[in-house]
Amino acid sequence: MEIPESVQSVLRTLESSGYEAWCVGGCVRDLLLERTPDDYDVTTSALPEETLPLFGGRVVPTGLRHGTVTVRTDGGPVEVTTFRCDGAYLDHRRPASVSFTRSLTEDLRRRDFTVNAMAMDLRGTLRDPFGGQCDLEAKLLRCVGEPDLRLTEDALRILRGLRFAAVLGFRMEPDTAAALHRHRKLLRDIAAERIRMELVKLLCGTGAAEVLREYPDVVGVFWPELLPLVGFDQRNRHHCYDIWEHTLSSLESVPPDPVLRLTMLLHDIGKQSSFTVDENGIGHFYGHGAFSRRMADEMLCRLKFDTKTRQTVVLLVEWHDRYIKPTDEGVRRGLMALGEENLRRLIAVKRADNLAQAPEFRGIQKELTQAERILENLLKRNACFSLGQMAVDGRDLTAMGLSGPEVGRVLQALLEQVVRGELPNERDALLHRAGMMNR
Repeated sequence: MEIPESVQSVLRTLESSGYEAWCVGGCVRDLLLERTPDDYDVTTSALPEETLPLFGGRVVPTGLRHGTVTVRTDGGPVEVTTFRCDGAYLDHRRPASVSFTRSLTEDLRRRDFTVNAMAMDLRGTLRDPFGGQCDLEAKLLRCVGEPDLRLTEDALRILRGLRFAAVLGFRMEPDTAAALHRHRKLLRDIAAERIRMELVKLLCGTGAAEVLREYPDVVGVFWPELLPLVGFDQRNRHHCYDIWEHTLSSLESVPPDPVLRLTMLLHDIGKQSSFTVDENGIGHFYGHGAFSRRMADEMLCRLKFDTKTRQTVVLLVEWHDRYIKPTDEGVRRGLMALGEENLRRLIAVKRADNLAQAPEFRGIQKELTQAERILENLLKRNACFSLGQMAVDGRDLTAMGLSGPEVGRVLQALLEQVVRGELPNERDALLHRAGMMNR
């Protein structure tokens, strides 16, 4: 893969003025992995005051104190940062000061993992003083230098390490893994918003379940509600896994969509709170959907998820064990309660939940497939399942003499009858029934 022309132009401008200029960090890692980088960062021997005049009106001084400017290009913004060394980290997040250097190796030395501590110039020349390319080939994540130092400098690196492992499908080098466990409690010093961003990326990685399986103690720092699930025997023949393993198995079975992955991670979070054992020693979790909904809501609020995501996830968590009857009326009712997008999500959730149960109890898969076929057929027929699709509206009922809350009550009653198949969604039929209900 090649560096885009827009980025090459930035590198050429710096080099033609006598400075070193290199692509650095994640973009180099992704290029070597033949993945398309999300963005490109450039590092240079030029000081900020030397960089600014080279790009005229295209440059924005976004972080001069840390040596960073942003160059606007046709291909998007490119951050250009002066080679630097970091001072002491006093808050486990950011250096209290930085000093500029003319050494690329010193700049790379301060970075988190070896696979992110490589640089590439215009001609594809690679600078790799810490063995990042070998670790890429071995699919290994290793801290640059001493793991304890790297992770205590910036505690967010603990979660970033897990995210890289999940997204890239890499394993941790043993000393780095031990340090991740050892310093996990430093995540308490990290802002909820930053944890949320890393967690979502982690969950959407192809190796998310494996990483969570290995590091529940790390995610348990900010979501301790997950820890009791680990090893919790469900004592029920429907389940071949403990709650945590069931959770991870179901998470692997949904697409890498943030809402779906969050739902699977949290769908059984309330099981421990609702656990009972009957006289035969069989475990039950009556009402665990409601328990899980309440707990999931609190957990998502703690990490400051946006309202839409939070509300959607807790809705799916609450509904995950409700029965969707694979009939016209059953699917219409699901559509009426959830809407098309969330009903599709719920079917995916229920499918994954069932696949993570004991093999002999996975018969619900056929019913879910049938429900999907009915859903497609209803949508193709433009079947009515919401007030907005009805052939009458509030104005029609007001014209009949209804007013106030009675309008909404009658509309809802009409919709119920349409969904049950007792009434066609036709204007005359609806107005006639409304008139009968208003007598």
